[in-house]
Amino acid sequence: MTFPIAQLDRIGPALRLKLKTAGIRTAEKLLEQAKSAKGRQMLAEKTETDVHVLLHAANLIDRMRVKGVGPDYAELLEAAGVVTVAQLKYRSPAKLAKAMAEANGKRKLVRVLPSVPTVGRWIEHAKKLPLKISY
Repeated sequence: MTFPIAQLDRIGPALRLKLKTAGIRTAEKLLEQAKSAKGRQMLAEKTETDVHVLLHAANLIDRMRVKGVGPDYAELLEAAGVVTVAQLKYRSPAKLAKAMAEANGKRKLVRVLPSVPTVGRWIEHAKKLPLKISY
């Protein structure tokens, strides 16, 4: 999951510059720095960024740890009400696929919706992932 933060459209240029100045250039490093409340607070002070903005970015990256979930699907999951990997573990594949279709109908986030079996695989993979973010 190591890729440049610049590839995440949801992280704007101003925040990317602040993170780069703080020595954070990859999504993996941002997730590591922002995984705890204390880490987010320290990073917020260092980058002069709201702690909630950092948590939002960390949750986006955390959802991308699920096999098959890239930036667009991670954003669609959030639009469908799944903010954390922990929340994904307890979803019904059919209901979540329906919620994602409805959210995509309103926001046009992806061109191809995931199938119910694909969403089911995401949920199963999420169940196996260790939790990274503490709240």
